Amino acid sequence: MQDISAELAEVLQSRGLSMTLEEAVKVASFVGRMPTPLELHLFDTMWSEHCSYKSSRKLLKTLPVSAPQVVLGPGEDAGIVEFAEHGGHLWDIVVAHESHNHPSQVLPVEGAATGVGGIVRDVYCMGARVIGVMDLLRFGPPASSSSRAVARGVVQGVWQYGNALGVPNLGGDTVFHEGYESNCLVNVVSVGLVRHDRIIHSFVPGAARGTPYVLVLVGKPTDATGFGGATFASADLDSDLGMGAVQVADPFLKRVVAEANARVLDMLFERGVDFGFKDLGAGGIACVSSEMASHGGMGIELWLDKVPVSVPDLPPEVVACAETQERFGLAVPQDIAYEVVQIYNEEFELPRLYPGAGASIIGRFTSDRTYLVLHGGREVACAPVEAITEGIRHDREACPIESDVSEPSSRPVDPPSDLSRMALSPSGVSRSPLYSFYDSEVQAATHLRPGEADSVVVVPIPGCSAGLAVSGDGNPFYGELDPYLGGAHAVAEAFRNVVATGAVPLCATDCLNYGSPENPEVFWQFSRGVEGIADACRALALAGGEALPIVSGNVSFYNQSRDGAAIPPSPIVAVFGRLDDFTRARDISLKRAGDLIVLVGERRDELGGGLYYRECLGHRGGAVPSFRGGEELAMARLVLDWIGRDIVRASHDISEGGLAFAAMEMAFASGPHNGLGVRLDIACDPVLLYSETPGYLLEVGPDDLPALAGLAAPVRVIGEVVPAFSISGNGWELNLRELCEQWRDRLAAMVWREE
Repeated sequence: MQDISAELAEVLQSRGLSMTLEEAVKVASFVGRMPTPLELHLFDTMWSEHCSYKSSRKLLKTLPVSAPQVVLGPGEDAGIVEFAEHGGHLWDIVVAHESHNHPSQVLPVEGAATGVGGIVRDVYCMGARVIGVMDLLRFGPPASSSSRAVARGVVQGVWQYGNALGVPNLGGDTVFHEGYESNCLVNVVSVGLVRHDRIIHSFVPGAARGTPYVLVLVGKPTDATGFGGATFASADLDSDLGMGAVQVADPFLKRVVAEANARVLDMLFERGVDFGFKDLGAGGIACVSSEMASHGGMGIELWLDKVPVSVPDLPPEVVACAETQERFGLAVPQDIAYEVVQIYNEEFELPRLYPGAGASIIGRFTSDRTYLVLHGGREVACAPVEAITEGIRHDREACPIESDVSEPSSRPVDPPSDLSRMALSPSGVSRSPLYSFYDSEVQAATHLRPGEADSVVVVPIPGCSAGLAVSGDGNPFYGELDPYLGGAHAVAEAFRNVVATGAVPLCATDCLNYGSPENPEVFWQFSRGVEGIADACRALALAGGEALPIVSGNVSFYNQSRDGAAIPPSPIVAVFGRLDDFTRARDISLKRAGDLIVLVGERRDELGGGLYYRECLGHRGGAVPSFRGGEELAMARLVLDWIGRDIVRASHDISEGGLAFAAMEMAFASGPHNGLGVRLDIACDPVLLYSETPGYLLEVGPDDLPALAGLAAPVRVIGEVVPAFSISGNGWELNLRELCEQWRDRLAAMVWREE
């Protein structure tokens, strides 16, 4: 083949494609000629970081993904773990974790809404009933008007879509940091419940090798929205150029399509038909068709003229790669396909509900493993399907960064002032104004709501006592000082939050948010973060096996400002745990005056990146808390044992702000109406009060004091519950009545104030 590099370079530039010239030359070698416009757009989409994981896949393979409870690990739209037996059936939990960062920065409402929509579809397509979503958000400082606008829009998008869909919000966390001023993060987790024998896979089944199978497209008519969305999520953020790459959601249409899908899936199961089901997200029809074929060991012949469109004369590359929302792909036997189409179009009348919506047969699966696309009576793409889905990998250079590890020269302590400053800071204020937008009660399965405990607890199976605890975390203040510990503590904190409610962690998901992988320093941060996550997961196996398994996740690169400044390393991890009896779940609120406050865990001089340093001293510090897997596991076992024996009345993990801040939060949670507070019997020392070395605070009755003797984990009584709404120590006291009201309302004043 003659040298076509110059021609390729010109086409890449004229069409605004993000693939490199070297990658385009590789595409030409796969097709054996000058690629067509559709082929270039197809590979540009499918070889983007978002779809291909071309820079990260090698490192992701180091993460532990297996354990006895894992039904399905990474590789499909969502992960699945065993959960409980009830009613003669085994029930599984389905979990997925995605990012929608760039779209949410450009169009916050639409970006966040479609982020929720996409992750809900990922879980739903595995055959699950979606039982909750959780959003983990990162914004610039609330003092910035642009950051406030983005935050308001993102929250609006999350609540509008989730509430309209009838899916409860399970909380999450929100962090403000100057590093997100130009690039917010919107990570969304979705959780579902599926009967084990009704799991659906996202590829064409093996039966297609002997029986003709076709691809049925379901949902909204295709338009140009989201065209280039996958590559937009895999390139430097440009707000002006990216607006057209943001999708538009329609949760009300989705509800009707979901009902129609349920009818079709029930029919297929009842008849014993093997089928595949996948949502159309990044890459649109191109992605769903190539992945369903490739992962099923097949090829496909795609007929773009059969795709319903809402805009006439769309170019074939737009029809194939646009990311129009509320669409699904079904791989079914040809002899039943017309009955499937009839259910959508006639029984549920999708074309009447929404102009152009419905179901259409748009292709057939083939045995030759070729990806062939026809449009207007001609061939517009032809390539090996594995080249599209597996054909690109990059080995990136990693260059270590020297971190400033200096500590403040002095550490003055004034607990009433310190705690007040921390409580009213962007990091310390209550998230209740944010949660108030979300519906956590829909489906009537939420036992512990956002803010009531360290993790949300839901009861997913009606009539079954098993509870599911869900929490997500990630600390960029740690990550920017030590990327390894940022990764390890993202796992450990979410793990502790689940344990603190009394649940045994079953699995985890991750979303790895970083700058450009082409920057060696950023790629080093990424590699260290992955290493930290892997080490923490291997150290924290409680449910059996050798690790806490990562069963689903996402990598989001190119999170940076226009001038190339990367966000702080931001690995965000969600952990999911099981309680045999949801009524034993523990919240964080104080229960009874005279009870003891018990500290589980050592206090060490580890305040780097912490809330006290940042808000009270204006210093980052350097000594980030170390990760000690053995200690974490021993503490978790003790806490779970005590909760199981009804020794613990309230439980809270120690993290941001340290022991004193955790104790104050327990008092806040009980509220001024209960008139309970905490007296701490410890020295007025910054390490004892504010160190963020991991641990737990437990409320225990005096009669259970003998249980403290002879334990493997370090445990001691450090205070008691008092009949006054205050927190006090040796020589100091802080009345919490006024501060609590300010703490609850402060976030609304910060973010939702009138401009």
